[in-house]
Amino acid sequence: MMTETNSLQEILEWYICAGVDEICADEPFFNMPKQVPVMASVAQESVKQNAPANVPVRHATTELAQATQTAFQNAKDICDKVATLDELRCAVEAFEGCALKMTAAHTVFGDGNPQARVVFVGEAPGADEDRIGTPFVGRSGHLLDKMLAAIGLDRTSCYICNILPWRPPGNRTPLDSEIAVCLPFLKKQIDLINPEFIFTLGGSSANALLNTAESISRMRGRWLEYTKSDGSQAKLLASFHPAYLLRTPGQKSKSWADFLRLSKELNKNS
Repeated sequence: MMTETNSLQEILEWYICAGVDEICADEPFFNMPKQVPVMASVAQESVKQNAPANVPVRHATTELAQATQTAFQNAKDICDKVATLDELRCAVEAFEGCALKMTAAHTVFGDGNPQARVVFVGEAPGADEDRIGTPFVGRSGHLLDKMLAAIGLDRTSCYICNILPWRPPGNRTPLDSEIAVCLPFLKKQIDLINPEFIFTLGGSSANALLNTAESISRMRGRWLEYTKSDGSQAKLLASFHPAYLLRTPGQKSKSWADFLRLSKELNKNS
C-alpha cells in the first residue's frame, strides 16, 4: 500500500539507485522495500557552512533530502563517540543510514597497519572485495600490491581503505549523497591512524577529501594538503586508480612516477 512518505517517486528512485535499469514484464509493478533508502544530496551541510551571512540557505524541500541529512549527522555523531579503529569498525558495521548496505554482502572496512605513515584511499569495494570483506583484493588489488612492493611497502606497513565501505550495485559510480553520508567514517579512520601521507587512488577519493571537483589529471603529480579534524595536516598525493590502469595501461608510467614521488618523501622523513 502506498503511503505519503513511501511514494511512487521514492520507490522508483530506490530501484534506479540500486542499479535497476530494465523491466521484465509488460506492466509495471512495485515491490515495496521494508525500508525505502534515502538517496538525496546532503550538500546542504557545506552550503550552510560557507554561505554569506546575508544570503538565506536553501533548505531541503523533500523528506528524502532531510532524511539523508539526518543520516549524515548520525554518522558524524557516531564518529565523535568512538576512540579506536575497532570501535569505528563495529559502528560502521551497525550503521543503517546508507542504502548500499542493503545490497552489499559485507561491510568492507580498512586493512593494514593502524600506525601506518601512509594511508591509501580508493573509491568503493568491487565484487571480490564485497565477497571477501577486505579492500583491494581483486585484480586492482593485485596490481596495487605489486606497485607497493616495488617501493618497499606492503599491507603491514601501510593502511588501505575506501570512501565507501559498501559496494554499489553493479559497481556503478557512487552517488554524491552516498559519499557524503559515509565520508565521516573515512575521515575518522584517518584521524585515528594520524598518517603523515595520504595517497588517493582515483579522482573520487581526492575530490571527497579535498572538497574539490578538479579532475585527477589536474591534481596528480604534485603534493596537496589534507587537514585533519585537529587542524594538523597530512601531505596528500592523488594518482590513478588501479582499475583505470588495467583499462588504460598507457597511464601506468604516470602512476609509477607518483609512487616514486611518495617513496622519496617516505625515505626523506624516515
